[in-house]
Amino acid sequence: MPRPPGSSRRAAAVRHTAGPGVRPGGQRARAALGHLADRIIELAPRVPVRDLATLRAQFPGLGPEELADRLVAGATKGTATVGAGIGAAAMMPVPPAMPAELAAEVTGVAAIELKLIAELHEVYGVRPPGNLAQRSTAYLNSWSDERGVDVVKPSTLGSAMNSHMKRQLRQQIMKRMVRNLPNLMPFMVGAAVGAVMNRRDTRKLADRIRADLRKKQVPWSALDELPALEGPRDALDMGALTKELGPKGFGRHPGGDGGH
Repeated sequence: MPRPPGSSRRAAAVRHTAGPGVRPGGQRARAALGHLADRIIELAPRVPVRDLATLRAQFPGLGPEELADRLVAGATKGTATVGAGIGAAAMMPVPPAMPAELAAEVTGVAAIELKLIAELHEVYGVRPPGNLAQRSTAYLNSWSDERGVDVVKPSTLGSAMNSHMKRQLRQQIMKRMVRNLPNLMPFMVGAAVGAVMNRRDTRKLADRIRADLRKKQVPWSALDELPALEGPRDALDMGALTKELGPKGFGRHPGGDGGH
């Protein structure tokens, strides 16, 4: 199958810009992945999450599955926008700062998917107990393992983020990124394919999470009245994030953590 026009030049630019750090097992590659994992851990508590009452007010008349469908549609649109933005930048003769673009891709997609996972837990009536930091850790575990939080197993729930837990979570996130790295490089193939790849992968993640959550689902009629979720003090602006990393915004320098 012939390679797309310009693909050899883009691949050469990736090799030239990223250098030996992208080689499997290389110290620079591990360091880069570790840095990205740390950024995602720092970012997670800043992701704004709508509680069930807010979601039901925003989408009146919908049942759990219909509401979950809406959330998935919004998230896949968001990650597709990010993929199209990074991919569009790659169509330039010499793609600028490939490692920075990959970091923006990974953190942007992670923020959108973490929000989706948290809100799916609300929809299926299985909010993890604890405060904002503890729930964020639980959702990071859910994202890295691609499964729902098991609220009956304390080991799956967030607790105080001590150094041991952070190291363990860091390793999980790094493994997740390595597993999906080929699908997180849409600048290799251009905007259209980048959008399709991200949309597909976010939908696959959502399907896995939903299948898991359905086994633990609590009907809305059986739910005790839950307190409103506390919002992050420095919440990410998710709309600005997709706008900034999308096709029209990527000409500007993106925020280092994937959003403002």
